[in-house]
Amino acid sequence: MIHLSKSAAAEITRMKLSRNKPDSLLRLKVQTGGCSGLFYSLELEYLPEDNELSHQKTDLYFEVEGISLVIDNQSYGYLDGTKLDYSEDLMGGGFRFQNPHATKTCGCGLSFEIDQK
Repeated sequence: MIHLSKSAAAEITRMKLSRNKPDSLLRLKVQTGGCSGLFYSLELEYLPEDNELSHQKTDLYFEVEGISLVIDNQSYGYLDGTKLDYSEDLMGGGFRFQNPHATKTCGCGLSFEIDQK
């Protein structure tokens, strides 16, 4: 399960409205690259109108804090149990990931490493 703080949910809602995508889903993904080998990706997307999803069998759908999330099965293996928060500080606002699987994180906050045992 993925956990969203109330502030993360509020920021996602704000992003959806500011980008004129109020009915979109938030896709949370892990991709290769970044400072530590893996990085988080957040995207707003819609379901195809024809409901024929080519990725339907590999996507998991969640409703958390009023936000519809979609995560591909491979990324979910890296993200299960992750807490997503949003906070603002003197340097600006940003999402903060607390991933129980990450063994190393980068200062950027978006890149991480997992021990491959």
